[in-house]
Amino acid sequence: MGRLLSQQELADMLVGSCIQSTRGCDSAPLIKQVNAALKAGQVFRMVSPDDFPETGLVAAVQGLGGGGAWQYVTERTEKQQVGTISLSQQNSLVIDLLSNYMGREVKALIRSEAADATLTALMVSSEKGIPVLDAGITGRAVPEVQQSIPWINGIASIPTAIVTQWGDEIIIKHALDEYRVEDIGRAIAVASGGAATITMTPMSGKELEKGIIAGNLSEAILLGKTVRQAKEMSNDPIDALLKVTNGYKLFQGIVTKSDEKGDRGFNWVDVQLTGTKEFAGHSYKIFVKNENIVGWLDGKLDAISPDYIYNLDPKTGESTPEGGSIGGYPLTKEVVILGVAAHAQWRSEKGIALMGPRHFGFDFDFIPIEKLQRNRALD
Repeated sequence: MGRLLSQQELADMLVGSCIQSTRGCDSAPLIKQVNAALKAGQVFRMVSPDDFPETGLVAAVQGLGGGGAWQYVTERTEKQQVGTISLSQQNSLVIDLLSNYMGREVKALIRSEAADATLTALMVSSEKGIPVLDAGITGRAVPEVQQSIPWINGIASIPTAIVTQWGDEIIIKHALDEYRVEDIGRAIAVASGGAATITMTPMSGKELEKGIIAGNLSEAILLGKTVRQAKEMSNDPIDALLKVTNGYKLFQGIVTKSDEKGDRGFNWVDVQLTGTKEFAGHSYKIFVKNENIVGWLDGKLDAISPDYIYNLDPKTGESTPEGGSIGGYPLTKEVVILGVAAHAQWRSEKGIALMGPRHFGFDFDFIPIEKLQRNRALD
């Protein structure tokens, strides 16, 4: 089921997925892992949602972690000389745990979010001999479990399976709502040295119409191909991305502040940039909760989640490598900030409630990026 993905498509997908992620992301180690798998004889297939059977079962797998991990747990288990399992084993076991609990075999993997979770979906699907779905349940990276297209449309993520680095196996059979899945899952991750693997939103093929952003991996391939070909032809990759995404160049500048704080299982970053090129004399500020959430140009609102805010390398068009940890910005790095309108499902009333500014504690409403940019002017 599905078509074989070529080595070039896989590389483009991982580069494009990092761009989609709305945070810093280094695609090089991801591509290295896929290339090693290809060399070892693994194959990677992708299937269109239209070709997936209505009775089939799909699920997503992703890492769950963040700042503020219980350091004493790590120290105690080291003293106990408790063995850990590899991330690959965690990812495989968590699908087996879900399948065994549900009494149904997962027939395809769906990407939970952009960035590293794309590699997870590819590797697990390849190892299980099943395809990855050309779709996503977020279309971007998101800081919280409940922030997903299925939940917008009333599809719950339970039952949820969790496996920790020590091989602990947990099933969340029932939860009050998706916020409680986030609370419980995050607590387990924080209590497990800052990391766990979790399944997301098991769905039948019949439910896919309401639960996914279709073509999301093809979009990642397109973004990666766009910047690659621009560089090969000595064209500006940022200009090329702007055309493909109908996006906006929000800023270009040097990172002068990147204050990170791990708390409650998340990484919070206070980012400031000083302008270069056409933005010389201007400043930009970004609020980050794992991902870029709000941007201000010279103190004025400029881009707001759920719209996408990408931080990119001006020379390559690729996502900038993370700073100290997830969502971080390397100091003194020159960065281009791109803004792109979110997929329509994120702009629904519930999508804005899940990913809009008030959810993150701000006292203002979501304003679409095209409206903000229409009234924008550099003094």
